[in-house]
Amino acid sequence: MKTYQNTIENFLTDLASSSPAPGGGAVAALSGALAASLSSMVINLTVNKKKFMEYSDDIKEKFNQYLGKCEELRREFLEYIDKDIEAFNLVMQAYKMPKDTDEQKAERNKAIQNALIEAYKVPYSVAESAYNMFEIVDFIAEYGNQNAITDAGVAAIQILAAIEAAVLNVRINLGGINDVDLVSDVDMNCKRLLIEAGYKKEEVLKKVYRKI
Repeated sequence: MKTYQNTIENFLTDLASSSPAPGGGAVAALSGALAASLSSMVINLTVNKKKFMEYSDDIKEKFNQYLGKCEELRREFLEYIDKDIEAFNLVMQAYKMPKDTDEQKAERNKAIQNALIEAYKVPYSVAESAYNMFEIVDFIAEYGNQNAITDAGVAAIQILAAIEAAVLNVRINLGGINDVDLVSDVDMNCKRLLIEAGYKKEEVLKKVYRKI
């Protein structure tokens, strides 16, 4: 059974156990899924309502497009939960490889490097996908159902949480990667994501607070 097909209670129990996976990477992906779900809810509470009928065709079409995108992202984030667990397990398997001979050490080091590179890619993708959701949340904070406006704000908070959590998991994997150029490029992109995401979250919350 996929982790995301499990119950919330069982997921939290697994999270609280002594097993290192699921861990922070899975929580980052879950935060993204929560943001996508909340965004879908706000859209569903907006479309076909009286205020919605007053919007231009372009605005109405955006609502429909964003609803489809939110559903797509929700499924994507849920898949990242399992991908993060799988990537972590591959890293652990690589570290457990024998290292008695020079040949074994070389094979082990190569496996570790490959596993760490794959492991950073999962939370990095989570961070990027979450960041792209700000466009949707900013839109629904502007045009969404007034009664659900705070849910748009919570979605923005969850997006930033997903990005911050994902970046932590990116960086812990970068720490063991020998490719200096790769590490530098990814780390710089992470810094940019964090800074810009912080600004975008605040912009959404300003809209929310003006309306409540």
